[in-house]
Amino acid sequence: MELILEKYQQTEIGIVPNDWEICELSEAVDFLDGQRQPIKSSDRTKISGIFPYYGASGIIDYIDDYIFDDDLILLGEDGENILSRNLPLAFQVKGKIWVNNHAHVLKPKETFDIVFLTNYLESLNYSLLNSGTAQPKLNKNSCLKIKIKKPSLEEQTVIATALSDADALITGLEKLIAKKRNIKQGAMQQLLKPKEGWEVKKLGEICDVIGGGTPSTFIPEYWNGTINWFTPTEIGKHKYTFESVRKITKEGFINSSGKILPIGSILLTSRAGIGDVSILMYEGCTNQGFQSLVAKTGYNNEYIYYLITTLKNVLIQNASGSTFLEISPNKIKQIEVSISNYEEQTRIATILSDMDAELTTLEQKLDKYKKIKLGMMQELLTGKTRLI
Repeated sequence: MELILEKYQQTEIGIVPNDWEICELSEAVDFLDGQRQPIKSSDRTKISGIFPYYGASGIIDYIDDYIFDDDLILLGEDGENILSRNLPLAFQVKGKIWVNNHAHVLKPKETFDIVFLTNYLESLNYSLLNSGTAQPKLNKNSCLKIKIKKPSLEEQTVIATALSDADALITGLEKLIAKKRNIKQGAMQQLLKPKEGWEVKKLGEICDVIGGGTPSTFIPEYWNGTINWFTPTEIGKHKYTFESVRKITKEGFINSSGKILPIGSILLTSRAGIGDVSILMYEGCTNQGFQSLVAKTGYNNEYIYYLITTLKNVLIQNASGSTFLEISPNKIKQIEVSISNYEEQTRIATILSDMDAELTTLEQKLDKYKKIKLGMMQELLTGKTRLI
């Protein structure tokens, strides 16, 4: 503890190294918000061009003119991302750009490294600065008072280099994943394209179509059991689905219109996002937002899964409803598809599954890299770990 007290100091924003300063954002940047100009979407269509048009969370269009030509930081001014942080809130921009009135425009002063400051601002929790009512908002006056940790410019640059190296790994992996996804998409188009000798079948001929149901939410005994019970919001992000968020009891299942779906069933959403699919890896049932598919004998369920992913537009076109769109089981059964023999189905499914497995591995690696970078930010931007 004595060693810590010798090298660190307690400040209003926590413990920092003795040789770091604390300043306000107003001392670290110049706000260039006065130069921003919003352009309506309808007007942007008339001036389409090569220059990025930025909003609160990144590029939203390209136009034929620019306001700024500099190295700058954009800090989202409004929108749910201030709280959710699903996208970067503070991000660096460079060159000729246009910015609307939904992002603060910051020009770092000479005593700050722009990469260091961008990462520092991105690491902050802005929920306490939110001044919005209808939607979250960061007003300029609040931002001016944000406390900034200020190492020497030399240390900022060293920290920035380390974080930039991590960003380069992440960006490279994101580009590789995008490339692999495009390759897979092209492979699907080729492999699933009807060929000589393939049969035209209705989905009802190759699959059993099974709906779902919901037990009464007013009877506690029906809930928090052991039977998987899926809703549409749980489907679509991953090829395989294992466990549901909520589970029902045996009594709840008996008192619903749902049916137990076997392992390998294809969960298919029929409302609230029509056409999302996933392969069930444990037995379970669904609510009424599904018309799930169980492959009949002689048909490969993984092949059908890939086939269904190409039919989203067809499913939507066959949907109807005034309050919300929904596709009926009968409509699903009548959709026609071209299908190969079982051996060819298995071969195609194996090729595409191998591609998916590679993508999953890369995505897991990307997630790991992002967590490593987050850990680096927590160490380096607080001074817990020093590089010089």
